[in-house]
Amino acid sequence: MNKKTRIAITGPMGRMGQMLIKEIKKNEYAYLTAALVQKNNPLVGKDIGEILGIGKINVSISDTLNIKKNDFDVLIDFTKPSSTLEYLEYCNQYKKNIIIGTTGFSKEEINIIKSYSQKIAIILSSNFSIGINLLLKLIKNTTKIIGENSDIDIIEYHHRNKIDAPSGTALSIGESISKIMNWDLNKSSIYHKKGTTGIREKNKIGFSIVRAGNIIGKHTVMFSSSSEEIKITHTAFNRESFAKGAIQSALWINKKNTGLFDIQDVLLF
Repeated sequence: MNKKTRIAITGPMGRMGQMLIKEIKKNEYAYLTAALVQKNNPLVGKDIGEILGIGKINVSISDTLNIKKNDFDVLIDFTKPSSTLEYLEYCNQYKKNIIIGTTGFSKEEINIIKSYSQKIAIILSSNFSIGINLLLKLIKNTTKIIGENSDIDIIEYHHRNKIDAPSGTALSIGESISKIMNWDLNKSSIYHKKGTTGIREKNKIGFSIVRAGNIIGKHTVMFSSSSEEIKITHTAFNRESFAKGAIQSALWINKKNTGLFDIQDVLLF
């Protein structure tokens, strides 16, 4: 790669944003050109590197995108659906590609994202970790072999500040299983509740959700039959793996013109 990919980051003061900036600084094929915050943030105008304690990097925090001042090739966004759609419109206007790690989109919002992919290139993924995507591949193979004769449960754990549930990753796992089993996930999901729930129905995926402390992310998929149980678990110890996957995706999508992709297209799983 002779030319570095210019990357814009949204939410630079969030935990994911901070990790992305630190990883971009380490990457020889990418560099940061914009760090975007919400309007009227008191940090606007300050050097993001100095704010994060990694030294001056000559990128000022901004609450507006200016294509002349903060030009970029790819925008990486891990914010919230309403903000993501605003950044998506901007990228569409200036023909810039975008990496979306935001979760919690409605069906209507997903359709909006799909429509934009006809004009720009987009990677939409609920989890950019290589490990979690390897887990997805293992889950697919396991479902094909024993899914018919198993009760299937997805248990996910995240920090107390995560606002959507189940997690986007848990839903992606559920969708992957449902597709193989030819189920409708919306009709085949069980959310465990208090009270007399009766005997468990067949052909259902159980979801259990934990929101506590500072848990980065843990997902367990459990296949239980009358005679044995298989558990496949992925645990994230920090956000470094997510950041590296997102940056790898930015380098990959910089060569694309249009289309909707996910992290597994990048990893060739």
